[in-house]
Amino acid sequence: MKNSLFGALLAASALALGSVGPALAQNQASLPVQPAAGPMPLSLSQAVHYAVKNKPTLLSTRLAEQTAHAKVGEIKAQGLPQVTFAANVADNYKLQKSLVDFGAFAGAPLSGTTLTAADLAKAQAGQAVTLSPAYGQIVATPPQPLAFGLQYAGNSSMSLSQQLFDGSYLIGLKAAKVYEDLSKKQTQQAEIDVVEQVSKAYYSTLVARSRLTLLSRNVRRLDTLLYQTRQTFKAGFAEKLDVDRLQVQRNNLVVEQQKAQRLTELSVALLKFQMGVPQNQQVQLTDSLGAAVVDAGALRQRLGVANFTTGGSNAAVPTAPAPAIGNNTDAQNRQDQQTALSGGLPSQAAAAFNYNNRIEFSTLETQQALAGLDLRNRQVSAYPRLVFTAAYGFVGSAPAVGDLFAFRGPDSRAANGFPNQNWFGFGNVGLGLTVPVFDGFRRKYQVQQGRIQQQTIERGFETLRQSIDLQDAQSRTTLINALDVLDSQQANLTLAADVARVTRIKFQAGVGSNLEVITAETSLREAQTNYYSAIYDVLVAKVDRDKATGELYQAAR
Repeated sequence: MKNSLFGALLAASALALGSVGPALAQNQASLPVQPAAGPMPLSLSQAVHYAVKNKPTLLSTRLAEQTAHAKVGEIKAQGLPQVTFAANVADNYKLQKSLVDFGAFAGAPLSGTTLTAADLAKAQAGQAVTLSPAYGQIVATPPQPLAFGLQYAGNSSMSLSQQLFDGSYLIGLKAAKVYEDLSKKQTQQAEIDVVEQVSKAYYSTLVARSRLTLLSRNVRRLDTLLYQTRQTFKAGFAEKLDVDRLQVQRNNLVVEQQKAQRLTELSVALLKFQMGVPQNQQVQLTDSLGAAVVDAGALRQRLGVANFTTGGSNAAVPTAPAPAIGNNTDAQNRQDQQTALSGGLPSQAAAAFNYNNRIEFSTLETQQALAGLDLRNRQVSAYPRLVFTAAYGFVGSAPAVGDLFAFRGPDSRAANGFPNQNWFGFGNVGLGLTVPVFDGFRRKYQVQQGRIQQQTIERGFETLRQSIDLQDAQSRTTLINALDVLDSQQANLTLAADVARVTRIKFQAGVGSNLEVITAETSLREAQTNYYSAIYDVLVAKVDRDKATGELYQAAR
């Protein structure tokens, strides 16, 4: 296996450093499901399951995984026997000529023959005379051009080569397995991203739908109040200004309802996009917002933070013992840093965090293993390479093309009985040994580059750990703040609802003003909007928290 093959593996695997993660293990990409005839019922788990199977980006990622699997097969195939058949026919319409010195043969110059008087007398008498060649001085003749071969020639052969020993190939087999694992982790990371996107889009749709339902109830309640005020005005117990104010309030609320309707439709369209569902497919969400809201108390206890309403702590948060003055070791500094980054987590919770839960960390480990194999491959390139070879074939020639394809063998005879074979067989077996001797220190510098690459990845582990710690602290803080805001907005919503209820009763009893009712209704709608926004923020923060701790995929399953 050549070093360029290893380079191709590393180049492809480098794409995984930025992103990679968990998934359904399947060897072939699933084809998208055709739209159903009626509305498609969707719970959150069903939406995630559908997206993991049918999201176009995931299908592309799985095709890349299959490509990696095929690449592994290509590498393994290099160790199997390589058999090649070749055939060639040529028309030598102008034969190549070479200069030949005809003045010297058999180690002595040929100058001619000598005719004696006795030989001449015998010849005149009718007797046979045999002339003997005479050797003497070289005849001064220049080399003459001579063409070898015939105009038409052909050959066919079958060759075999078998790799007996190649250090790079042995290392490449190990690297192929690591490379395939890396492609699977890329698919896992893509699935985690899809689960995150679908979860957030599903929650957004639930919140938008619930808010739209609440706005519809507000419009109906305001219609009732407007009708009663008009009747009171007709009876002479209310002013025209009171009716106009309520009418303006209702108009604004209807516009807000229409905007919420369009936003709900947009949320559904976004959910379909994140799932890979065709936009013309109708969907019906089966989960309710109440079922999706997390148990804030249990979540606070799990996080070990104070309750918003009481200010107390649901779980003790022990602090690390203060180091002795002048004895602040590096280990203590790292512990203090970890405690700060983890947001003051209890020591048991901090110890339970496993970096391998994050697919990015596992991917970097795989990248490190691949870099180590690359370094080993560069080192073993100095080893000898042994190859067994064998070949067998036929070569033929003839002055005419028809004669070439007569395929006459060794037993063929012409009309005069002389052999007229035109195709001749050949064969060989052998061993090829390649021993690198000196490459101008090229391998030395390649090994240096491989070691530097390993050191770079080792530094990347520390950077990744710090990044994961920061994401853990940020997601934890964001979730805690979102829970506090939700508690606050829930309390505000309860108060605003009571105020609106009391003002309506006072107005209907004639002891309250219409302006108070409008103000109370406005505050109630604002509290409702803030409450649903807080619910969405908590749900999104929970998704981000699960992703930061590496639990998103398991939670979504």
